[in-house]
Amino acid sequence: MDKCCSQCEHSPAHPCRDYVLCRSEGPFCHDDGRCKEKRQEFLSRIVIHPGTARKKVIVCAGLNCGSGGGFGLIDLFRRELLKQGVDDTVEVAFSGCRGFCEQGPNVIIEPDRTFYRRVKAEDVAEIVALHLKGNQVVERLLYKDPKSGVLCRTYDEIPFYRHQMKVVLEHCGFINPEDIAEYIAVGGYRALTKALTQMTPEEVLAEVKKSGLRGRGGAGFPTGKKWEAARRVPSSKRYVICNADEGDPGAFMDRAVLEGNPHSVLEGMLLCAYAVGSDEGYIYVRAEYPLAVRRLRIAIAQAERYGLLGENILNSGLNFRIHINEGAGAFVCGESTALMASIEGNRGIPRIKVPRSTEKGLFGKPTVLNNVETFANVPQIILRGSDWFASIGTARSKGTKIFALTGKVQNSGLVEVPMGITLRELIFDIGGGIKGGKKFKAVQVGGPSGGSLPEDMLDLPIDYESLTGAGAMMGSGSMVVMDEDNCMVNMAKFFLNFTERESCGKCTPCREGTTRMLEILEKITLGEGNLSDIPLLEYLGGVVKATSFCGLGTSAPNPVLTTLSYFRNEYLKHIRDKHCPAGECVALRRFTIITEKCNGCGACRYACPAHAISGEKKKPHVIDEDLCIKCGRCYEVCKFNAVRRH
Repeated sequence: MDKCCSQCEHSPAHPCRDYVLCRSEGPFCHDDGRCKEKRQEFLSRIVIHPGTARKKVIVCAGLNCGSGGGFGLIDLFRRELLKQGVDDTVEVAFSGCRGFCEQGPNVIIEPDRTFYRRVKAEDVAEIVALHLKGNQVVERLLYKDPKSGVLCRTYDEIPFYRHQMKVVLEHCGFINPEDIAEYIAVGGYRALTKALTQMTPEEVLAEVKKSGLRGRGGAGFPTGKKWEAARRVPSSKRYVICNADEGDPGAFMDRAVLEGNPHSVLEGMLLCAYAVGSDEGYIYVRAEYPLAVRRLRIAIAQAERYGLLGENILNSGLNFRIHINEGAGAFVCGESTALMASIEGNRGIPRIKVPRSTEKGLFGKPTVLNNVETFANVPQIILRGSDWFASIGTARSKGTKIFALTGKVQNSGLVEVPMGITLRELIFDIGGGIKGGKKFKAVQVGGPSGGSLPEDMLDLPIDYESLTGAGAMMGSGSMVVMDEDNCMVNMAKFFLNFTERESCGKCTPCREGTTRMLEILEKITLGEGNLSDIPLLEYLGGVVKATSFCGLGTSAPNPVLTTLSYFRNEYLKHIRDKHCPAGECVALRRFTIITEKCNGCGACRYACPAHAISGEKKKPHVIDEDLCIKCGRCYEVCKFNAVRRH
């Protein structure tokens, strides 16, 4: 009987746990091959051990860092190493997104894990000369904690990373997303090997159910139950779809996973295919994500070459192929039935969900649809066990969740935290608090369909039930932080404007209701509102939520209803006093100069496009409110805080 490799007695039908490594050099290892040595060879490409003379520069090549100059740093480092004669002892590599987008482009030096932030082309020669040749840290490029003032040398010391718990993002930022060997080196495809050689499809399904994993795309439906429902339906054909149509403003969680570790998503889809009995899958990804699409294509081609996609995968009898379908940018195609209509070549509009997609989905066949983050969790569950996964999070919300933390926060970027962490911990411990020492006002959780939560809810735990009870939602994970300079009426208008524009127009409540609500908000921000508008907004919001056809319409009023609930006084000030407390609504704001603070420098006078400011040099200036066009340039250019915005 042939052996899996020369170092074990397993047959090809029941290979050892490292069988996938054997596949890297053909169906079986060479006579002198060793699975463990092959894994160590792969691992040595990405892990540089302390005490060795060898060093490694890992440049973040996610889209955020890359577009900020990170892509160019890769070649610059290689040329500079050659120029300074250390190219034989230092390797240059690139990775996907590390999450700390606020500090990009960033670079890690291994093995000491030194983290350099906001690296520019002109910094490369200094890093090579001082650090890579002379073992001296370039201190000016280290991260400085704004709270303590302490310089953080390593990745692990930075509070933004220290308070996170990474499961899905564990290897993003460290492995090369375009090299399958690096994914294999850190344990990639071992979950698939375990499932195909040691578990039945029913056992894989049971493990996912037991883990308590819920869909990370927004609704939070139990993943195992969805898979079980599709498997139960008698059919010779089933489909697996990955929803990567991430359309929320400010959201880039799925994009980062696809750009940084695409194989984790492919492995999750393969495990789902094995569990439900599917031989064909689709990844529906935004065409606006060209780097993610490119890396997905590379990953699929590599997986096919290694025998991990295609026919008779790992001699198990499993056949599975994955197609990429690029979306055309319609937000509504994030809804499952609209997405499937788009794949079928039809207009992307929702249909009634009876029967369910698990019974009659893509091309009329049973279909499992989960998002990127959901699938990326599955290999970890199968490899580490459902009990391990279920030990993270809360009683009903298991595991971790990735959030895109944006807005008026010190440390913006991607964060992965255990379910149950509070908003305060996420925003202030990881996010570093509010920029410029401003006062926290609200956080919009769940994207444009979520809700704005006020300061007295900062200790609310982040889980599905708590957020829904507060009027928000988990959504895909977008989180926008607002400070005292944000007008909540204007923010509600901003988010509603997005969902109103993205409505497919199929159902009247969503098409007409969101338009009427937006018109009322526009009136209020122009100072033309009246008190009857508030109960009308609440009534319309309730009708749209209760009667809309799909999730876009049923959640579109959330930003309006939560701001009415938690920030009602701001609406009253706009309507009764014709005043915007934050000074953000242009039609309602005023600018005056504080005489005691103005030193007559003339900066505001020169910046004013309407010539509404007058005054002698070195004497307090005055704004003519009849001429003022309320553009705010005077407020922006004054260095002495002498211009007051009302």
